[in-house]
Amino acid sequence: MHLDLTVLSEANMQVMTYTNARKGMKSAMDMAINDRETIVITRKNSEAVVMMSLDEYNSINETLRLVQSPENARRLRASIAQLDADGGLERELDL
Repeated sequence: MHLDLTVLSEANMQVMTYTNARKGMKSAMDMAINDRETIVITRKNSEAVVMMSLDEYNSINETLRLVQSPENARRLRASIAQLDADGGLERELDL
């Protein structure tokens, strides 16, 4: 099934109308889960909603929880600065 989507370039989000989302709900849900897409569903004369996978939602909430602590936020900024200054080590992961 083809979904009628528009891409918001600044946020790289997919956008679809409520009608198209309803017609292609399974495809939209598969896109949110398999492609980790965030989909904005617009409605006439009402606020839009966002569809994303539960895994993505939980990840965002965990990140927000972690950076709410000033010490965790400081460590994260320091780690990012260290990586940006080529201070990281590359390692193989055993999966």
